[in-house]
Parts: sequence; structure tokens; C-alpha cells
Amino acid sequence: MSRAIIFANGELGNPGLTRSLILPDDVVIAADGGARHALNIGIIPSLVIGDLDSLSENETRALDEMGVQLLRFPTTKDETDLELAVLHALRAGYAPILILGAFGGRLDQSLANIALLAGPETIKTDIRLDDGVTEAFFVRGAAVIQGRAGDTLSLVPWGMPVHGVTTSGLAYPLDNETLFPYRTRSISNEMLAQSARVHIKGGLLLCIHIRKN
Repeated sequence: MSRAIIFANGELGNPGLTRSLILPDDVVIAADGGARHALNIGIIPSLVIGDLDSLSENETRALDEMGVQLLRFPTTKDETDLELAVLHALRAGYAPILILGAFGGRLDQSLANIALLAGPETIKTDIRLDDGVTEAFFVRGAAVIQGRAGDTLSLVPWGMPVHGVTTSGLAYPLDNETLFPYRTRSISNEMLAQSARVHIKGGLLLCIHIRKN
């Protein structure tokens, strides 16, 4: 299946780099005001989903005239616009899924966007959040992080201890360690080369990769 790109309505730390993350065959979806991010970097989404309260009537009309599908939901709903977009992509069978612009602004929304990745429907799929500077995803057994020497890598146990953590390609390696959610031992590690590896035996581990400027 095609990879899905979802534009959220947060901030893009590096729009130019964000644009370079999008491939020609990607299916582009926008969660409400995320459509503005897509258009600003020259991308026309195939679908805009949400209550559309973050877009003006002129913007909504322009999208409709471009042939963009508008999937409107009531303003009073149980899900955020981004959750609706993620569920749509999952049910359409797209994989992997890259969410752009999910950070910044309100802390509650940033945390909720990260938590979306740990849900029963999403944890089985390769879903990552990215804003052009920072990417975040949950390690499922093992993961390879692509970047460059000097990039920052933090590993955050999510709600429970994470067992059997082994890393390579980092300044401070871990060898079959247990990380605890109330400790900060695995914050602000440093990549030594263009890639690093993380392997876990059990638990839920959030990986946050911050690209060097």
C-alpha cells in the first residue's frame, strides 16, 4: 500500500526539510488546518478531514475548487481532527504513516498526538510524528534511526518500565538495560554516525530524534 502523509495543524520547525520528506507516490491527507501547511509548501492534499473550523470559508472553497475531498465532521465530537485523519488512513490500509506538524502550540495537544501512536490500532503500524526537526515514534521490538552524527536521541519509557534495551551507534550505549518512566537516564543521547539502532525485549519505548541544525 501507499504511504500516507498526514498534515496536522501544529507547527513545522523546518518547512523546507519537511517538503523533502514527501515522496511522489505518497497519499497526502490534511487534518483540518493542516491543509494550510500542505499548501504553503506546494502540496495539494487529496483529502481534508475534520470539523474544518480552523479554515476560513474562502480557504475551504478554494480547496473544493482544487478538487480536494472535504470530509466534514461535527464540531462537537469525541476525536480530534488528527485522530480522525489517522483512523481514516489506517482503515484505508495506508502504511506506513508519517504525521507532519503535530508538535508546538499547546502542550496538551502535543502529548495527545504522541499518545495516539500508542493506541491499539496504531501501535501495530509504523507511524511517526515529524516537524522537520524532531521526529517521534514508538519502538516496536527494534528500530533504526536515520540521521547524522551529533543528532540528539532520547528514549522515553511510556507508562511502564522497558526491559532489555540495547542500543548501538550512540555516545552512551545501553546493553540489555531496564529503563524506568520516572527516571531520566536515557534523555539527550548523541548519535555517532548516520544511523543508530535500538532493540527492546518488553515495554513501550518512545524514541525522540532531534536533528542537528
